[in-house]
Amino acid sequence: MTNGEKIRVLVADDSAFMRKVLVSILDSDGSFEVVGESRDGRETVEKAAKLKPHVITMDINMPHMDGLRATEIIMSTEPRPILIVSAESKDGADATLRALELGAIDFVAKPSGGIDLDMSSVREELVRKLRIASKVRVIRNLLRSTPAKVAHVDPAFPATSSTLVTGTRLPVAVLAASTGGPATLMKLMPAFSEDFPAALLIVQHMPGAFTAQFAEQLGAVSRLPVKHAAQGDVLRAGQAYVCPGDCHLRVASGRIVLDDGPRIAGYRPSIDVTLESVAALAGANAVAAILTGMGNDGARGVMAIQENGGLVIAQDEATSVIFGMPAEAIRSGAVGKVLPLEQIAMAISQRIGPQLGVPRVASLSGPAK
Repeated sequence: MTNGEKIRVLVADDSAFMRKVLVSILDSDGSFEVVGESRDGRETVEKAAKLKPHVITMDINMPHMDGLRATEIIMSTEPRPILIVSAESKDGADATLRALELGAIDFVAKPSGGIDLDMSSVREELVRKLRIASKVRVIRNLLRSTPAKVAHVDPAFPATSSTLVTGTRLPVAVLAASTGGPATLMKLMPAFSEDFPAALLIVQHMPGAFTAQFAEQLGAVSRLPVKHAAQGDVLRAGQAYVCPGDCHLRVASGRIVLDDGPRIAGYRPSIDVTLESVAALAGANAVAAILTGMGNDGARGVMAIQENGGLVIAQDEATSVIFGMPAEAIRSGAVGKVLPLEQIAMAISQRIGPQLGVPRVASLSGPAK
């Protein structure tokens, strides 16, 4: 797509009303050209190949072929950036997350209200995410990604400054992501071994209605138990916690503290908030991995991790859907390693290592001095 060229959009939805609303929003913006509309998945696949849009808005529940199958075929044949437009119900969340796993870039949740729903309430989000999606470098999805190798700790790994030697603080690792994160995390989580010796916090920018289901899906592919974080959860080694999408997550005195206060720098959850509290709690026993995402959330928090002796890893550009967040973290000067996705779990596990004498449960009286 060249500068000044309009973003070509294919609108797929079985509802004529919804297609009309989406087309109206895009036409009124001025930077989009709706090159086609489709009523079912089969037609969407055909028009995607013929019209070659810059981006596709994809409904899930369509006749003849649903949006999941259409996404799978498009991303495995002639991949195009796909933005899911989906309901916020439990079934809608499940299908949306599956579409993201299949290669869709992001999603916009339809407001509840059936045929009378007011899409103008998500106009800004829709336009913003379509613009982002149109710039993504998509890759062919081979129908089902092969999980990364299970991480292991090399017994010959030298006990240098790369390994933790701080004694009594429970190690805490944070995986932070935004755009492209769900599929990335689904690929990354199987690489952590069942005896992973740290608490693992997952902060993904995502609406609150979706994160409980996302935790279930991660748990289905992970060797670690995964739970939707709850107020007061005690941090335990070998347990993964997914931050609720409508809360900030902090750690204090060995427990999870959730806060549904205002957005911070436009984000809730705020990755910076989580990282700063983890730095204070775990010190040199903290590891943060900044994964694919748009924006600069995490760029301040990684400095706290680094200043307290922890390790910061950034996903490299080649394996990131969007290199915004990792690039901003690198620009901060706090990143110790820039790695492709398939090497991140190994690097985290080697940094933590088999920690003799380190507790499996965080101290509830605060970090050791």
